[in-house]
Amino acid sequence: MLKLSSSSQATNNMPIVKYPRATEPLWHEWDRKAQKCGLRHTVYAVNGDQYTGEWLNNLKHGKGTQVWKRTGAIYSGDWKFGKRDGYGSYSIPDPVTKEYKKVYTGWWKNDQKCGYGVTFYRIGEHYEGEWSGGLRSGWGRMYYWDGSIYEGQWLADQPAGQGMLRLPNENRYEGGWKDGKKHGPGKFFYLDKGQLFEGVWAADIPKCGILIDFGRDEAPAPTQYPIPKIELADPDGVLAEAQAMFEDRQN
Repeated sequence: MLKLSSSSQATNNMPIVKYPRATEPLWHEWDRKAQKCGLRHTVYAVNGDQYTGEWLNNLKHGKGTQVWKRTGAIYSGDWKFGKRDGYGSYSIPDPVTKEYKKVYTGWWKNDQKCGYGVTFYRIGEHYEGEWSGGLRSGWGRMYYWDGSIYEGQWLADQPAGQGMLRLPNENRYEGGWKDGKKHGPGKFFYLDKGQLFEGVWAADIPKCGILIDFGRDEAPAPTQYPIPKIELADPDGVLAEAQAMFEDRQN
């Protein structure tokens, strides 16, 4: 027969102490559920805006659609850390028909138009070309309400650099631009009259140049008399000298 020692008996008779398991505060679980990551259903902001799409670390990230309650505008496309970034389209409702009309379709960076995109304006005009910081910058083509078309370089939302403006009557200007105006060397083709002016502009005003007949026989409304032949011995030299004088004054 096995006899337990007094020490063993004392050990077996000792009470067992149970420590309560630490319970996690309920708000921890709620907070985990509130942290948005991955694809989520529509989430409403306090101001009524709503977003449906992907999230990362509680920020809009990936593909998603945002609807602004105040304006009714919709953006659908790429997001990056809470901002429009990548390719997407922005539309607003027509104030009369309430149907949605696209305002911009193209590339975005840091919540602004950047890269190639197309913008439609209210008065029937539209622009297709490059953007930077939300402004037309780079190469682009603008279609105006009166039928004019500008194609060329842009800077800070204005024609700047080299470009061509074609008017509804097919007359056109090719040359330099600055702050949205003809500036620098350029050519203006008066195809309706059959004339060509080549010279230098400053703030849309021709300062010096040569006017000659150009396609006068095919022009729909030619002048009554042709332009007399230039009798100067060196007309190109005279023009170059005048241009140099003008540029010196500008500088």
